[in-house]
Amino acid sequence: MSAFQLHNLTENVPDSLAGGVVAIGNFDGVHRGHQVVLGRALNEARKAGVPALALSFEPHPRTLFKPQSPVFRLTAEQDKAGIVEAFGMDGLLTLPFTKELAGTEAEAFVTDILRGRAAASHLVTGFNFHFGKGRAGSPEFLQEVGQRDGFGVTTVEAEEEGGDAISSSRIRRQLGAGDVAAAADLLGYRWRVGGTVVKGAQLGRTLGYPTANLALAENCRLAHGIYAVRLRRADGSLHDGVASFGRRPTFDNGAPLLETFVFDFSDDLYGERIEVSLFEHLRGEEKFDSAEALVEQMDRDSEAARKALAAATPLSNLDERLSFDRNV
Repeated sequence: MSAFQLHNLTENVPDSLAGGVVAIGNFDGVHRGHQVVLGRALNEARKAGVPALALSFEPHPRTLFKPQSPVFRLTAEQDKAGIVEAFGMDGLLTLPFTKELAGTEAEAFVTDILRGRAAASHLVTGFNFHFGKGRAGSPEFLQEVGQRDGFGVTTVEAEEEGGDAISSSRIRRQLGAGDVAAAADLLGYRWRVGGTVVKGAQLGRTLGYPTANLALAENCRLAHGIYAVRLRRADGSLHDGVASFGRRPTFDNGAPLLETFVFDFSDDLYGERIEVSLFEHLRGEEKFDSAEALVEQMDRDSEAARKALAAATPLSNLDERLSFDRNV
């Protein structure tokens, strides 16, 4: 197959992606349950010698219907594309989720979008996937239309952990509690965020701890605290570090930032897109009586992060590619 492709499904897919096996879903987080759906699509595609594609929606449907309370996104579109590519898929199709799309009849959604614009030869969905006006479309509906019109449909059952289905909502709750290890178990990889490094107040430099700062989405509900992390640069190289996510209560109690101190590193990262994988929650955010007391704690945090990262092992092949493969 050719290089991984991103395609906005407002237009027909290019010829290089036509006839593919298409896995459909929101795929927010691309967790282990999603990966079963993607894996089935990948297997079907490889057997047939056609592209393996994921089809997702932007924005998240819940954000469209409840803009006053936008959903905490586990993976922004660009981050999702990187994970889907690392999983082995050939492309990500993004379908703009609008009120017009939500009002599309189920039959038209299949005929015009899935079979038309996406040119799918086979569809793979989770057991609870519904679509079209009034959510009338269902896996059973897809099976019926597939038998009638001559295309394949595969439905994947829920993936469970601890007796409950793996879901993006579970993972959001775990991240909100700072339990990045439990979230990683359900994701099958260390949760990661991406973005462009911005300038902060540069307080870290005065303390001997210069940081690469990311302004995360306003609806990010990650617990404020200190984390052992691994940072991937735009050139693909990986670097260990320790990060603080929060409002810097010792200094300004300002807008939340993810501030990453990279070990044994002196390059300038301003303006560069990076990805940060969170390995372990070390402690909650605290206010210190002095800068000196804060630096002493940061020294301890750095040592704890080094130990945690040195002991870490990949959770899966996907985790290895995302957070352990140091080949540039």
